[in-house]
Amino acid sequence: MRYPILQVLIAATIALSLISCQLVENSVHNQEEAGMKEGLLQDVSESSENQNEDGAREVTRGNEEKDERKVSQVKVPDWSKNAVIYEVNIRQYTKEGTFEAFREHLPRLKELGVDILWFMPIHPISQERRKGVLGSYYSVKDYKDVNPEFGTLEEFKQIVDECHEMGFKVILDWVANHTGWDNPWIKEHPDWYVRNLKGEIIHPLGTDWTDVAQLNYDNQDMRKAMIEAMKFWVEEIGVDGFRADYAGGVPVDFWEAARDELDRIKEVFMLAEDNRVMALLDKAFNANYGWELYNIMNNIAKGTNIAKHVEVYLKKIDSIYPRGTYPMHFTSNHDENSWNGTEYERLGDAVKTMAVLTFTVPGIPLIYSGQEAGLNKRLKFFEKDEIDWSDLSMQEFYKKLIELKKKNPALWNGDAGGEVNIFETTSNNVLAFERVKDGNRVIVIMNLSKEACAVEIKIGNSAGEYQQFFTGQNFNLSPQQKLKLEPWEYIVLVSQ
Repeated sequence: MRYPILQVLIAATIALSLISCQLVENSVHNQEEAGMKEGLLQDVSESSENQNEDGAREVTRGNEEKDERKVSQVKVPDWSKNAVIYEVNIRQYTKEGTFEAFREHLPRLKELGVDILWFMPIHPISQERRKGVLGSYYSVKDYKDVNPEFGTLEEFKQIVDECHEMGFKVILDWVANHTGWDNPWIKEHPDWYVRNLKGEIIHPLGTDWTDVAQLNYDNQDMRKAMIEAMKFWVEEIGVDGFRADYAGGVPVDFWEAARDELDRIKEVFMLAEDNRVMALLDKAFNANYGWELYNIMNNIAKGTNIAKHVEVYLKKIDSIYPRGTYPMHFTSNHDENSWNGTEYERLGDAVKTMAVLTFTVPGIPLIYSGQEAGLNKRLKFFEKDEIDWSDLSMQEFYKKLIELKKKNPALWNGDAGGEVNIFETTSNNVLAFERVKDGNRVIVIMNLSKEACAVEIKIGNSAGEYQQFFTGQNFNLSPQQKLKLEPWEYIVLVSQ
């Protein structure tokens, strides 16, 4: 989503023949934060755990066998199996804020090791009812053109071609729920929009998104036009998929129809900005948002959550995600940075620890523009606010994390990666788990606290000789391992 909206679940009924009923769910990032503190710890006692002879608690789904979990029918591109997503904010990336200026960073991003470049919306931005000087990226004036401030359509196509030559994949941010107020569809097809009792087109209900007009998905002609616009970017420009803004606000069957059409053109990757409508993962999307882990990490940094909350979250994602699908995990993105603060504001000294967590739990990790430069300011959303690239001290850290993921199949995405086994510890603040795939074993131990602690971890039969990934030193892990951990300390062990 685009601006800070409090949790909203809206059931809006607009009668008469002007419109049809529409249930709108707001999928903003903090939608599940309420009740988490009470609910997660309760889930611990209600969740089923299998204590295996190795001392690890394997994440399970109660009495349901693992191979009976629903299998997603979504096609999984082979190139996504160990991919890392990088979100590109063209407006703020360089002084010029253009495609050509961003192009100079491609060699650095290649060295960093990211795979999928997610471009925030590049479409022309509506002037009518615009917010701020430059407006919101998510107020689309024309679905088949680019913002002239960024460059030309041909220049973007050249960027896509160059990205492909360098081994990147490109996905485009797609705003299907609404358009800007001077989008041609408004005048040409007013029936493509939701209207009130007076026949006036309205902005999305329950939001302050007054700069956009709500589309009406009961209109089949509008649906066809939207899918044709998406196909244009795949067929003519060559993009490799989409990140769907406010995906849960659009009917599931639309996304399924769109995915079917796109798959007929090429292999695509689809990311949904949603974590509530799980049916989106059945036939339409490969991944959705890991907001819940994001909130847990913030709460741990504040001292209101503990390691057990992460354990319960891991059980949850293993039980509710269709096989082959997974969440995208992050410590920052364009929304969180602009509206809720940088990772340094929210996580403090735990920034690196939480980044390691997002790269080692099941799911696909995200790096937002500037995180590799230690971005520690809230970028303005409606104005120009350039990222400072003078300090790339975090580049090597993220490069190392990407190397960790790519070299260890246990950490790969979806079915390509390994499942999670959680180790028992004597501290509520210590998280310890392993992931195993085809003989590759990665063990993660982290102190999720600002206090040093002594801890004993029941490793069981997973004991043995490992290499500490970040130091290169050998580590002899015992069946009943005792450790003294510094505040926010993390240890990542890889089988030799």
